[in-house]
Amino acid sequence: MANSNSTSPASPDNRELTWRDGDMPYSTAFDDHFYCQTDGRLECGHVFLSGNGLPERWQRAGTFRIGELGFGTGLNACETWRQWKETRIPGSLLHFVSFELYPMKAEELSRALSRWSEIDAERQVLTARWPEAPSGFVDVELDAQTRLTVCCGDALESLGRSALEFDAWYLDGFAPARNAAMWSPELMQQVFDHTVPGGSFATYAAAGFVRRNLMATGFAVERRKGFAGKREMLCGLRPSGPGAAEG
Repeated sequence: MANSNSTSPASPDNRELTWRDGDMPYSTAFDDHFYCQTDGRLECGHVFLSGNGLPERWQRAGTFRIGELGFGTGLNACETWRQWKETRIPGSLLHFVSFELYPMKAEELSRALSRWSEIDAERQVLTARWPEAPSGFVDVELDAQTRLTVCCGDALESLGRSALEFDAWYLDGFAPARNAAMWSPELMQQVFDHTVPGGSFATYAAAGFVRRNLMATGFAVERRKGFAGKREMLCGLRPSGPGAAEG
């Protein structure tokens, strides 16, 4: 997981980083890594792509829109883009929209992503097009069929102002025990309200209060096996009709 903070207590210390093992970013404010220590890229595939039924669901014409809470190092965006390029069909577009309170600098993104040769091409394009001082909205065309938007600021406020609706969500904030605001009932309700009927979410988190908050919005929530020995993760759907079911 790319455990990035998009909603958090206002403090200048929140984006302070230290580096472990040379290229692994660590948040001193939240006492947490930005991604899974086992293999963040593989966890992205297990949790966020498979948990949302991807890449199968995006193999259709038109725009497929993914929302993400916590851009962090850009790992999820890069791995998703890599798989998208391998499986997309003509006439399809991917719009990846992430909400991040403290965006990293390009050199920090590059350093954090450098451990994965599999996404080296994506890393190079992302960091080359990343603004020197990201703020407001970062909106870049990664290629002719892929657009990346990063909303820099408080996730609850940014999402509340957005008119976008999403086909899938990656819920990837810092661990719920360390950043409860990222998993609040209010933010989860905004996620649900900005999800198309039949749309989905996936998260590495399995804390009881996270599951209850997601269920309270109307999502049909399902427990699945987590990544790399983690017992559970959560995923779910916004029902196409009235009512919701517990998984």
